[in-house]
Amino acid sequence: MHNALFMPTPHTRGVRIAGYTYVPYSSLESVIEENKEAYYLALRRAQSGLRLQIGVKNEPNWEPWLLFFLRSLKTQKDRLMQKMAREQLLEGALPELSLRILEMIRERGRIQSSDVVKATGETRGTVRNRLNALVARGLIARHGQGPATWYARVSVALGDEQIPTERVE
Repeated sequence: MHNALFMPTPHTRGVRIAGYTYVPYSSLESVIEENKEAYYLALRRAQSGLRLQIGVKNEPNWEPWLLFFLRSLKTQKDRLMQKMAREQLLEGALPELSLRILEMIRERGRIQSSDVVKATGETRGTVRNRLNALVARGLIARHGQGPATWYARVSVALGDEQIPTERVE
């Protein structure tokens, strides 16, 4: 199960919803999986006080589980912040037209050069140059040939997880 994070960032890859960017590449599950031993130890310690005994007051100790959970959340947040910083570096040096093209792909899932020409008013040559530059940088992929050519996102490795190529709706 992958969690999502909504953050008001202008150039982070993801789907924009109500002014926020949906970033579908943060997994709390992977953090817990990497720390299975600590997870089960914290769980056992918390459950040890739940043993039902007649005449004995049950006082569970939630602290080990809560500390594990909060540490896991912090680890997840730190990883996500590193990934977002890498994303901003990747896109930070791009020309405005390239950023608009990436945004169009985010919104539509895929585009053709004619879509960009219509939406931006730029010349076909300028659009083609920007699309070729984005393909060369590995930020988008070209599919097909000739007038039927279309462009979509590619999966880019960021740390230990992948940004999915499919559009999130």
